[in-house]
Amino acid sequence: MNTLLRGGRVVDPKTGADRIADLLMSDGRIAAVGVDLIAPPGTAVVDVRGLIVGPGFVDLHSHVHSIAGQRLQAMDGVTTALDLEAGLMPVAEAMARAAADGRPLNYGFSASWAQARAFAHLDRVPVADFTASMDLLGNGEWQRSSSAPERTRWLGLLEGELAAGALGIGVLMGYAPRSDPDEYLALSRLAAAAHAPTFTHVRELIEADPATPIDGSEELVRAAAETGAAMHHCHVNSTSLRHVDRVLALLDRSRAAGSRVTVEAYPYGAGSTAIGAFFLAPEKLRGLGITPSSLVLVDTGERIADEARLREVRAADPGATCIVTFLDEADPLDRAHLHRALAYPDSIVASDAMPVSWTSTAGAPTAYEQREWPLPPGGHTHPRTAGTFAKSLRLMVRESETWTWVEAFRRCSYLPARVLDEVSSAMRGKGHLAVGADADVVVIDPVTITDRATYADPTRPSQGVRQLYVHGIPVVHAGEIVTDAFPGRAIRGDA
Repeated sequence: MNTLLRGGRVVDPKTGADRIADLLMSDGRIAAVGVDLIAPPGTAVVDVRGLIVGPGFVDLHSHVHSIAGQRLQAMDGVTTALDLEAGLMPVAEAMARAAADGRPLNYGFSASWAQARAFAHLDRVPVADFTASMDLLGNGEWQRSSSAPERTRWLGLLEGELAAGALGIGVLMGYAPRSDPDEYLALSRLAAAAHAPTFTHVRELIEADPATPIDGSEELVRAAAETGAAMHHCHVNSTSLRHVDRVLALLDRSRAAGSRVTVEAYPYGAGSTAIGAFFLAPEKLRGLGITPSSLVLVDTGERIADEARLREVRAADPGATCIVTFLDEADPLDRAHLHRALAYPDSIVASDAMPVSWTSTAGAPTAYEQREWPLPPGGHTHPRTAGTFAKSLRLMVRESETWTWVEAFRRCSYLPARVLDEVSSAMRGKGHLAVGADADVVVIDPVTITDRATYADPTRPSQGVRQLYVHGIPVVHAGEIVTDAFPGRAIRGDA
């Protein structure tokens, strides 16, 4: 299939090019970029004058493993959605499931450190399903330090997952923050030997809990320095909170010393996780600067009234998803913390998109896997699932002019793809518009691009993405989802 995008403002973050040009896609690749290109016979010609053409966004941190969730991300400009912070296990099963169902966007997974430890500690057979991972988060047995045989066992499982196509190791250290720090060095050495990155939700900062075995961000940069592994710091905004300046300065020093440290952020003051998470225990909230009323259950909308209710919910359903307000976006000081996390040099935009569910007539949450579009009303998730990239563009390009369009595509497309260059040759053709690159392309209206999802209505799609192509196949056309398009492919590691 050939498509010619005629007369758009073509932005390539690899070269810094920003010019009016045509872009020709052929057989899933960028065939040509230039002025007044001749369309081969049978080519679909799309007039994109006044619009911006760039490489589709690469999301390193997406927990949506459904057609419904991926369509929301497509409307947000994403062409590749990868679950690398948590990962899934077995990774081969996760890829096979996605391939069998079909996906609008490219997909891939890291090796799940948490599930590997649960198997080593509990003989809990891994299930390639995010709900199973969420249910695990309230189980303290996998979170303790491993014995020597247990450590050997889970390291072996991770090594096998890397050989099976995992894109690195996903480390939910923040959910097992009393584990032996030497274990983190061991998995980092494994990652370095395999030329695979790690993606870490760091354990708590020293400011949040002086009893932590090691400051979470300090631990990451120490491992990067001692092992040489490529270490990715997940959602620095939600783990650093009002200490983000200290953490970013630490990352600066690490990078200046030559360590391979990358970082991501998203533009929301609230996060989302399982209510049974270690750091949401009632006695931990003060260190985060929040109270039980900062937590809202996603599927019911219940705001947690007090510590007694929090203990009750954590005991009854530790895997229940909740929204956690860490920073008040209406407060100028808190908003400035978020801005600095996004503005930090080379900070990557990543969504931490969450699964989408609906409440059944019986009152229980249920997944929505049908292929119809638009989605039915009443979907439950975090608004970052639908709006992270459009909100980042609104805040950082349209409103504050902190980023140019070249810089926006560098942070949303080019830099995230480069995190994976060493582990996956499939990523080397993504995040830029060189001839021969993958035809994963987004076309944006620079005037209307914005997020529309809210905490009250979190599945409202973003607006302003006019066209979106995955391997040259239109997934969004004229601002609407193409409902029979499932061109997404698995992104595999080369190990």
